Amino acid sequence: MKAKDLGALLLLSALWGGSFLFVRVAVSVLGPIVLIELRVLIAGLALLLYAFVTKTDLELRKRWKQYLMIGLLNSAIPFTLIAAAELNLTAGFASILNATSPLFGALIAAVWLKEVLTTKKQIGLLLGLLGVGVLVGWSPLSFSWLIVLSIAASLTAALFYGIAGVYTKLNAQGVRPVALATCSQLGASLCLLPLTPFALPSEPPTFWVILAVVTLALVSTAVAYLIYFWLIESVGPTKALTVTFLVPLFGVLWGILLLNEPLNLSTVIGFGIILSGTGFVTGLRLGKPKVQIHHPKAEIN
Repeated sequence: MKAKDLGALLLLSALWGGSFLFVRVAVSVLGPIVLIELRVLIAGLALLLYAFVTKTDLELRKRWKQYLMIGLLNSAIPFTLIAAAELNLTAGFASILNATSPLFGALIAAVWLKEVLTTKKQIGLLLGLLGVGVLVGWSPLSFSWLIVLSIAASLTAALFYGIAGVYTKLNAQGVRPVALATCSQLGASLCLLPLTPFALPSEPPTFWVILAVVTLALVSTAVAYLIYFWLIESVGPTKALTVTFLVPLFGVLWGILLLNEPLNLSTVIGFGIILSGTGFVTGLRLGKPKVQIHHPKAEIN
């Protein structure tokens, strides 16, 4: 991997890891639904402008149903679940739980596509389960029903990323990546729009909340998508998937540096076990990768 590719990978990881930070800052004021509606709408409009400038054919008439479903499965539902979870969980904790997405993806592919769960994948799934157990069971969090529901919401979001990945693989072959990103974000905004009037915040957002929302939408979503697609073209989808390992690292780092979130031994150990499981499931190793993965985006927040 060239220096510029490595730099782009690290930048992408930092931007997607930062999304958990921005959500944590804004969700307590705006609420999950309004926050995510703003995120996907602003990001979708920004990507639409980029598509217009680059004269990208969106194939809207032909594929609007697929765009709407992908927007629902890959953005509207999981983004909202993660935002709801971060009302009670730290940004770092939520980002680590999100790293289980490839594990759910393997299970969904086994059920839906009848893909074989190889021995390595089975080991990976068991490691992932163990890692979540360590992360949650050894956590210093004061357990309550709200915490349990928040953890369940984060893991359900990861499950939806897995479902979205399989659905996209089956129904969006050959779609231009920019068209898919643009229309899925706009589709997600349409899905959330009917709920938004019933979830309006009771107080006006502060400057920092507005800044968090704009940065989340434009930088951690729209710009991040463009970097991701550039990476796929430059180094291929398998190497681009290494972002899965780095996003939680940055999610934890930003939480520690900017929100004064604690770093506990259980977090480090659980994080390591979950990522080891992800490595087994995806086939990624430090050496030359042996598998080709066609739609890794559905695993990232």
